[in-house]
Amino acid sequence: MEGRRRPRGAGETAPGGLFRPPAVLVVAMRLSFLEPLYRQPGPFASVYVDTSRAGAPGDPDAALALRWRRLRDALVAEGADENSLAALAGTVGSDAEVPGLHGQAVFTAHGALVLQGELPVPPVRDTAHFGALPDTMPLIAQHAPEIPYVAAYVHYAGRHSTDARGRVRIESEAGRWPLTRVAPGERCEERIPVAEWPRAAERWGRRLAAQAHHLGADTLVLAGDTWARGILARRLPARLRGRLTAVGPGGAPRPGRALLEHRLDELFSGRLAARDEALVDAFLTQRALRGAAAEGLPATLAALQRGQVGALFASERRAPPPDLWVGPEPAQLALTEGELRSYGVGPVRREHADAALARALVGTGAELVLVPERRLRLRDGVGALLRYADRPGAGRPGSRGRQPS
Repeated sequence: MEGRRRPRGAGETAPGGLFRPPAVLVVAMRLSFLEPLYRQPGPFASVYVDTSRAGAPGDPDAALALRWRRLRDALVAEGADENSLAALAGTVGSDAEVPGLHGQAVFTAHGALVLQGELPVPPVRDTAHFGALPDTMPLIAQHAPEIPYVAAYVHYAGRHSTDARGRVRIESEAGRWPLTRVAPGERCEERIPVAEWPRAAERWGRRLAAQAHHLGADTLVLAGDTWARGILARRLPARLRGRLTAVGPGGAPRPGRALLEHRLDELFSGRLAARDEALVDAFLTQRALRGAAAEGLPATLAALQRGQVGALFASERRAPPPDLWVGPEPAQLALTEGELRSYGVGPVRREHADAALARALVGTGAELVLVPERRLRLRDGVGALLRYADRPGAGRPGSRGRQPS
């Protein structure tokens, strides 16, 4: 196996000297937020902790401090250094201003804080790990389905006539679900006299369309008074009207939480982002054609070794995969120690499969799509859409067998 490989694109030479364009152009950006973490050498401390204060019995800060001590003890038992422990102690629980249920994911390397992420949903249980690779898959999973959207709430309780007194209040927010639960997006608000609402609605329609275009939003979610929001809906640019979804009132927006949070939760539950749906469709097409697709753990690992994966699909409820053997570089991973050593890779070690897969995805520029099993059934719970298709019988890079000519 070769060392780290740059993902191949259009007009590049595939293994064996075969020149072919990619079957599907995939520009992976989803996991780019993890790149600063993987630029650091290990070892890493990885902590996932419920930092919710709302609804906690007794003194929530005291309870959090007790949970942190337990996590600290676990890290010490795994060999964590004092500088890493100090960096974690100064960060865990520092999100007291975030309301509602939530959690934290915190990562350090060589005694320094490298990455901190808010979790839209508290972890099922607090965990801490100190090791050669960071434990990032739970954080990645909490970014899914990462649906880009714009939400608008039109508040009005007066007479349904433009000669009525009073004001219409409109709020909007652009963001990615579900992260906006704990990290609200760009928020705009305005109060407008009812008589001026039709003209203002046209202006707001252009503003919402610009937000949706900038974000690449899948949908505009519109809530509020039926009459007032109807005026806005009729004045939306045509390109946005086709992506409009009207929902019932979502309750009073809570500071620090997503606008229309409960309605968005209902709307997006079990749903994939439009981009992910397109990737799933492309995978199904390539699988049917026996083209640029891999399925099952062995075939998917072989594609990752080549830097061939554009998008990796994993079933949301897949059985935990076995540990994997890894080398120094992201694409150096295999089911067995012998396989890696046969490629001349060294040193090698055993790692949790999810940690190894996450490193490989970030290091090769691939992205991850978590899919419900009802949408896509996969052998071993994994599959991949490839950047190019191999010629039948092509050998793996670095294998001892003769490479195809």
